[in-house]
Amino acid sequence: MSFPALTPPLAQALAERNYDSPTPVQLAVLADDARDRDLLVSAQTGSGKTLAYGLAMARDLLGDAERFEQAAAPLALIVAPTRELAMQVHRELAWLYGHAGGRVVSC
Repeated sequence: MSFPALTPPLAQALAERNYDSPTPVQLAVLADDARDRDLLVSAQTGSGKTLAYGLAMARDLLGDAERFEQAAAPLALIVAPTRELAMQVHRELAWLYGHAGGRVVSC
């Protein structure tokens, strides 16, 4: 099974990282019935949760656009409980949104 339809920049980012099929947690988060719902996901380390959430957010952040327009304010905020997790989220989303012109900042 492959990832659901993605904009070309996101598909390119996944291809460059050799992501060709979603993990079970990614399938669950990206499912149509999960759209516009609050999700609480529990899965083991390395299951692809960060990427799953990054792809799910793309629906709202990019819509059908291929690139981000210049924004006057942040479009999303992710709160992580530790510095290490914040840096992991930053690294994952930076490469995922890089080709779409996304700017990911950690503080």
